[in-house]
Amino acid sequence: MKLIIISNRLPVKATKIKGSYRFARSEGGLTTGLDSLDMNIERHWIGWPGVDAKSDEDQETISRHLKEKNFHPVFLSKKEIKEYYEGYSNSKLWPLCHYFFTLIQHENSHWESYKRVNAMFADAAKKVMEPGDIVWVQDYQLMLLPKMLRDINPNVSIGYFHHIPFPSYELFRVLPERAELLSGLLGADLVAFHTYEYMRHFISAAERVLDINFELDEVRLRERVVRVDALPMGINYNLYYDAILNPKVARIAYKLKKDYRDHKIILSVDRLDYSKGILHRLKGFAQFLENNPEYWNRVSLFMIIVPSRDSVESYSGLKTKIDETIGSINGIYSNMNWTPVHYFYHGFSFEELCAMYHVADIALVTPLRDGMNLVAKEYIAAKRDTNGVLILSEMAGASIELIDALIINPNDTTQIEEAILKALKMPDAEQQERMKWLQKRVSKQTVNKWAGDFIRDLKAIRERNMSLFSKVLSSDYEEEIKRSYRNSKERLILLDYDGTLSPFKPKPEDAVPTDEILETLRLLASDSRNRVVISSGRDHNTLERWLGGLNIGLAAEHGAFYKDNSEWNKNTPPKEWEEDILGILQQFVERTPRSSLEVKETALVWHYRKVDAWLASIRVQQLIESLITPCTREHLQIMKGNKIVEIKYPEFTKGSEVNRLLKNRSYDFILAMGDDVTDEDMFNALPAGSYTIKIGTLSENARFNLLNQSDTLPFLRRVALGE
Repeated sequence: MKLIIISNRLPVKATKIKGSYRFARSEGGLTTGLDSLDMNIERHWIGWPGVDAKSDEDQETISRHLKEKNFHPVFLSKKEIKEYYEGYSNSKLWPLCHYFFTLIQHENSHWESYKRVNAMFADAAKKVMEPGDIVWVQDYQLMLLPKMLRDINPNVSIGYFHHIPFPSYELFRVLPERAELLSGLLGADLVAFHTYEYMRHFISAAERVLDINFELDEVRLRERVVRVDALPMGINYNLYYDAILNPKVARIAYKLKKDYRDHKIILSVDRLDYSKGILHRLKGFAQFLENNPEYWNRVSLFMIIVPSRDSVESYSGLKTKIDETIGSINGIYSNMNWTPVHYFYHGFSFEELCAMYHVADIALVTPLRDGMNLVAKEYIAAKRDTNGVLILSEMAGASIELIDALIINPNDTTQIEEAILKALKMPDAEQQERMKWLQKRVSKQTVNKWAGDFIRDLKAIRERNMSLFSKVLSSDYEEEIKRSYRNSKERLILLDYDGTLSPFKPKPEDAVPTDEILETLRLLASDSRNRVVISSGRDHNTLERWLGGLNIGLAAEHGAFYKDNSEWNKNTPPKEWEEDILGILQQFVERTPRSSLEVKETALVWHYRKVDAWLASIRVQQLIESLITPCTREHLQIMKGNKIVEIKYPEFTKGSEVNRLLKNRSYDFILAMGDDVTDEDMFNALPAGSYTIKIGTLSENARFNLLNQSDTLPFLRRVALGE
């Protein structure tokens, strides 16, 4: 078994200098976390090496060097970088996920390139993957990749982590490619995000776009379960906490303290990006200076901005505005002895950055939207034995964990101003108490724990899927059923209708039996050894109209009515429905577009198959709560089914119909097939040894699973004909 990490970039960058290649290793959080992962497992990494290697000779040179470290390069041309990375990934997905709608660029060629490059990564993985391997796909540049990998090799365990925010459905829906992206992600066994908010947005989008249903954090697809979770990423805590013990870091920190001994230092560290709220931060600091002149000559903002994506138009324009704003602040307030804003437009070494963290009195971390923000955690970890205050945006994923920071809305410059003033006035004892709790949290939720938790959860869901998948109706299982069928003399064949014999229709009345359904039922009923019964939740008038001419048994409304020997029987006289129950249901039909009410003699059914998934989830809960009191009073059962809420008399279920059928007759072969939660009662009521088959989604109670409803009729014909 191998662990294969796939990300847009490899953890090394190749650079061509004077005809030869040099390689520099990245020490990013992901690289560090996976390097320290406590697993005895062979690791491989697939990604772009950061250079446009055009010739076969150059590609061979890079591949040969990286192969020693189990790194597998994907070579991208300048055009592919422009269209896939700078284009679709960073001019469409990035602004969308960070809620900058006006910056989204729609180019068809970018989408085509995105698909093509994802396929290139899949081809690279194909050469490395083997059954049983673990594949971990990283981030928004590769959202199509999990499904591509699943199609190549369904016997690998696939995980995906989304490192940036996932937007609400109302924003995500603007993507014409939304269904393909979501289907791509659901190729994974585990899809994870930094926070539960992003997880909730993803589930909402998937339910609405793909018309699937999540049960808490899981969705059951035809062949497997996909789990969605929130796993906040951490840092290498000890690396930053112990940094000040490094003599080089200590020397830099000492010099900073000496040079700015009469100043309070506010530290800001970001990549150049419009999502980081840099201009809002500068305006808030300017407002602070304007309204608090007593802090002139006493407080300086150290602003470190790391160049990023300079070729993207929106970034170069942002750089100009930042330069102008800083120039304006310094032009108004600076003097011979004091510069309000110290501006550094370049990256800092690890030692320099840790020294700045250690010395800074305040860290100002105010992104307008951020997946996590590790700068906040690095600052906390680096404050070994020193005080400090973290001002943190509520829009950063880290704010959910770091509740002892000063949490602010980054769009409000007055809140930024007030937070700076509060931090400067905060007593040492309060600073120490806050920092103690922040460090306790960050020291536990490390990057190593994050990576370990992800791999553990991925292995757990994979093991569960393997257990469930073992029930899928294979050719061997089918041969066993056909053999038992041939050797039996008294057979009971119990079949659900909607979702089993017939696919679901938008309108229930449209599910009229096809010629294929009727011919299959006639074939089964033509054998005198067979007793064929359709057990359905539908009303008996509909079943009689559709299937009454066949020589089969019918059970309607979950056994409240049944037909034997051409006669319909009622297990209970019909009752008048309470007006308040009907009134509640009718009210919900009126309040919920595309829902409908079906009134039967022994059941009331609220259908919501075509209702928006988010609205349906609310209405279902509201309806059940509204019905509890009157239904309890009338001794009625409230049951959630497949896109329905049903109110019925509890003594009649598909299980009670099984008990009636088995009461005075024994069988040496029983086959039962159904797709809904109501069919679980049928499965549970049947004796051991029965062949119970759940259609579509996986079942804990059925012995077998048939993945596709369209396979039901061919399967039944093969059993009947012994083919």
